[in-house]
Amino acid sequence: MDNLDRSILNRIQKGFPITSRPYLEVASQLGISEDEVIERIKGLKKTGVIRRLGGIFDSRKLGYKSTLCAIKVPEERIEEVAEIINHHLGVTHNYLRNHPYNMWFTYIAPSDEVLMNALHQIKKETKIDDLIHLPATNFFKINVNFHLKEDA
Repeated sequence: MDNLDRSILNRIQKGFPITSRPYLEVASQLGISEDEVIERIKGLKKTGVIRRLGGIFDSRKLGYKSTLCAIKVPEERIEEVAEIINHHLGVTHNYLRNHPYNMWFTYIAPSDEVLMNALHQIKKETKIDDLIHLPATNFFKINVNFHLKEDA
């Protein structure tokens, strides 16, 4: 990753241009071509520096319900259960923890009813009943941006 890649990443993390051609705007700010911005972002995705580029919305303001879930998964079934859970469109994160409830995921749905039905379906598909859901009672949103220094 060179300094231009760092500059692109710094620029697209916050205040992404909401225009019909956002990469052209980023390119003009950096003095390069739109194609170069696009190709560099593709390269950063291909090498795993970034996973995705997309918007972040306040789901509560849009009327959605969400919860953090924890499930006890036998060690030998982790890959299988992760695949089942990740297949559900409402899953936004899924990760392992060193805890008896070793797989944790977040689920978002348009209503409480849809959310509870989805969790019931996950229990049914995984054949694991030991799943708890922990809906948030307080929200603390931390905005994380990484300022990438040149020649770092």
